[in-house]
Amino acid sequence: MIVYLSQKELDAFDQSKEDVLVGYAYEWEGEGVVHLHTQPLTHAFGQISGCKFSKSAFCTDVVEDVRWLVFIDEGCIKVGLRVDGGIQYVGFQMIPSKENLYSRSKGILEVGVLQNKHVAIIGLGSFGSQIAIELSKSGVGEFSFVDFDRVELHNLARHTCFIKDLGRLKTDAIEEAVLGKNPYAKIHKYPLDISKNRMELETIVSHVDLVICATDNNPSRFVLSQALFDFQKIGIFGRAFTRAEGGDVFVYRPGQACYSCMVGNIGVAQEEITNEASARQNGVIPAYVSAQDADAMVQVGLSADIEPICNMMVKLALVELSKGEASGISCLEDELVYNYYLWANRRERKFTNWHVLPGAGPMPTIMRWYGAHISRREGCAICSDDEILLDIGDNLE
Repeated sequence: MIVYLSQKELDAFDQSKEDVLVGYAYEWEGEGVVHLHTQPLTHAFGQISGCKFSKSAFCTDVVEDVRWLVFIDEGCIKVGLRVDGGIQYVGFQMIPSKENLYSRSKGILEVGVLQNKHVAIIGLGSFGSQIAIELSKSGVGEFSFVDFDRVELHNLARHTCFIKDLGRLKTDAIEEAVLGKNPYAKIHKYPLDISKNRMELETIVSHVDLVICATDNNPSRFVLSQALFDFQKIGIFGRAFTRAEGGDVFVYRPGQACYSCMVGNIGVAQEEITNEASARQNGVIPAYVSAQDADAMVQVGLSADIEPICNMMVKLALVELSKGEASGISCLEDELVYNYYLWANRRERKFTNWHVLPGAGPMPTIMRWYGAHISRREGCAICSDDEILLDIGDNLE
């Protein structure tokens, strides 16, 4: 039998005025694994029974549906299981405290700094969901999740969510996934459309250290780009091209080119259409296109195709969040100096004439990152000194 306790919960109980508390035992049936908690889990798993926490080893009174006992006596912890009217003591493992949860990352990341960082992730689809979980595993302590959508069947091929999550708000599902990796993370949820809730978006952006833009359309990216410019916040944009044949990542740093500059300087690439409903709403699929033809236009790439792009966004985020701190990732500050990065998964469509990987030499090839500096664009609708865009979303929709 493998038993797990939470150091955080035991510390809270030990410091409380209560001498006895009836908690919960969550058991994975048939696997011999039990998690003991003082508080109920939001979304439980396995068989549930009672667990009695006590500050006295002599407090063994029977409580209905209680099979498990946890005794805390002057710092000594014992775990017991009721068997045939007696108590059988078993070994246990401790889910560590906040400062020790990601101790193995120390030396590579300054986890103490990251736990005080606040990251907003706008869009919790195939990009945003993966990035949220990776940043939580790196020790980022606070998140703002923004997405008005729910988990649907077409999401599952590339999304981090499961069939059991179908129909749930993505903000709720990803909160659960993140807390499953980092139970100490602080999460704010905003199930809203940023294009229709500009004031709420501005409030969110103004309070964070970094913004991940993982939406799937340009109107929302322009709205977000305006907010980043207004509040002088760093933002990382990522997108995939048709069928995820490739993709790119753009970093907005205050004083440098904004997303509008990037689109104007390199042109609008043919982006992936992730689902018919949003593509029709944003005009990517015209209203006159039949359902059958629209279905043929929605051809997303594999999860493996977008993972390199997500990984680059995560690394860029960690570099920006860790700047000024001595850690194993500091060397990347000299490498990831560009504000635009391009990646190709396959030699098709726009990458057809790129060279094959063996023998490509200095010529462009697939499965390799390319960086470039995008300059500020004169007359940019967002960041130009002599032109102001009054209502970005309305002008682009």
